Amino acid sequence: MRSIVVAPLAALVIAVPALAAQVTPSRGGEFSTSVTIYQDGRVLVRQSLPLRVPAGTQTLSIPLFPIDPGSVVSLDSSVAIMGASTGPGPDAETALRASVGKLVLFRSGIGLRDTISAVVLGVDPVRVRLPGGEALFGLPGQPTFPPELTAGPVSTELRLQVRRNTEPLRLGGFAQGGAWNAMYAVVLRGGTGQVTGMANFIVPFDAKDAEVQLLAGQVNQAPMGGGPVPVSRMAGRVMESLSADAGGAAQQKVGEFHLYTLNGRQTLRPGTMSSVALFEPANAPVAKSYEVRSSVPFYGYWGQTGDEGETPVTVFYTLTRARRTPFGDAPLPQGTVRIFQPDSAGRLQLVGEAGVGHTAPGEELRINAGSAFDLVAKRIQTDWAQGTEPMPGATRRTRTFVNSAYADTLRNQGDTDALIDVQVERGGEWRVLESSQPADRLSSTRARFRVKVPAGGEAVLTYRIKATW
Repeated sequence: MRSIVVAPLAALVIAVPALAAQVTPSRGGEFSTSVTIYQDGRVLVRQSLPLRVPAGTQTLSIPLFPIDPGSVVSLDSSVAIMGASTGPGPDAETALRASVGKLVLFRSGIGLRDTISAVVLGVDPVRVRLPGGEALFGLPGQPTFPPELTAGPVSTELRLQVRRNTEPLRLGGFAQGGAWNAMYAVVLRGGTGQVTGMANFIVPFDAKDAEVQLLAGQVNQAPMGGGPVPVSRMAGRVMESLSADAGGAAQQKVGEFHLYTLNGRQTLRPGTMSSVALFEPANAPVAKSYEVRSSVPFYGYWGQTGDEGETPVTVFYTLTRARRTPFGDAPLPQGTVRIFQPDSAGRLQLVGEAGVGHTAPGEELRINAGSAFDLVAKRIQTDWAQGTEPMPGATRRTRTFVNSAYADTLRNQGDTDALIDVQVERGGEWRVLESSQPADRLSSTRARFRVKVPAGGEAVLTYRIKATW
């Protein structure tokens, strides 16, 4: 068995900028470093090592950071990984052993502001000599060490079976701690919205001249893996715009997911959030609607409510995305949508914000913008009865029913007419017995009343619902 030791930090190390540049692209023009960032925190790292590996059984010692050594794979069909072992990295005990016979600075107290210097006499057991010459078993505080005792990489020894001479050596694996999300802005101009979309991403390591891809979709993750990275982890990071030659992102479908490839090569730094456009700015028709939810519980019993109560009128904006248009054919990864509208002086004001899930091409985008200020909905229960009745088709068996009537008063204090949808949702067996406006039965659990409320006026909707169980 032949053993090859790769020069320290010269391969697969993208945490040290000065040495990452030593990993050059292969002859075929591939990027030396390529990463795919997933929305659950995983980062797939691919690297080409400018290393010629002869055919046969070989052993290489390679620092793999930031790749988890347990996830490393060969990206070349002629190279198989037959085994791997990872030694321990630098730790306090190793550094302390290397400091035997040397003067070490120890810190203690609040904020580790108190210091004392002592000579390390040994570690089995731990003992030091204090400035007065006394020997102390134990440590007088937290030891501090010079960089040369703490900066060594964790090396992984790979045992390879190589079928033919290979150059370069291509390896890949996963790192944790990345994140990316989508941010959309919609500027309202009458019945049209000007839409832009940006992808914001971070990685937990350094890389130079890296190819960056963002994968949108819910790729299953085994339970033993790390959990999703909250989007909140991206807050408070240094913001950085990609260079002009980076442009936007090219999109393609891979498996059942959508992949965005950033143009150009990127310099990645931990804690720095970068942004790139997901698609060209587009215009889309926008429709505004208002919705009021009923107070009928979805399941089970509900009782009497004699007092009038106010219920919010929710504002929705719906963007139509017609197919065979650039915006309509674009898949929209999950993220946050912000809606802006200019005031009388042309200044843009935020008038709505909501999270949206993955939206397939051609599907409309519906955004909950909040509650309307000038539209008021008040509801009072005008009648209520509970009882039992025979169960159809069954002798000597009964079922419970509730028969309840409501009056919804809808007021419009604005200067334009409004069309308000009053939604009633109920599971199980139920029906609308009577109503002042026709009810559209949208599904087995949902009915809708469409009520036009004039500017400066009001409209009253009355309806009676019977539910049995």
